[in-house]
Amino acid sequence: MTKKNTLVSLLFVLLLSCNSKENKDSYNHAVYRAVHKGDTAVLDIHINDKRFFGRYEVFYHKIGKDSGDVRGDIKGDTLRGDFHFISNGGSWKRVPLALLKKENKLFLGKGVIGTYFNLPLFLPEVPIEYDNSQFVFEKI
Repeated sequence: MTKKNTLVSLLFVLLLSCNSKENKDSYNHAVYRAVHKGDTAVLDIHINDKRFFGRYEVFYHKIGKDSGDVRGDIKGDTLRGDFHFISNGGSWKRVPLALLKKENKLFLGKGVIGTYFNLPLFLPEVPIEYDNSQFVFEKI
């Protein structure tokens, strides 16, 4: 009987710790849009000094769209996280995401993607490129 009580107590503590997330009211809401060769991307995020989360959709001209959730951490002027989405109406995918905040715009970064514990990430030994960004997001 004590094993059951211990197990229930541990599960209860775990449940409480999972619900002790940051206050969602401390986030600012922003919507960004970028256009590149007929493709349009919309980034609807909630952001504070340390974290961000929200929705991200890429509309491909006459082909379809990728739609899903973004989340991650902020360090200095860089937002790094992941994009978990349904690819063009198909299956779920997860890709790393890096955005550079400069001049009130967000520049989508490109880098070499690897996996770590079956999660995709940008390889740390290869720098992320922001100069020739496919999407440059402007606040709307």
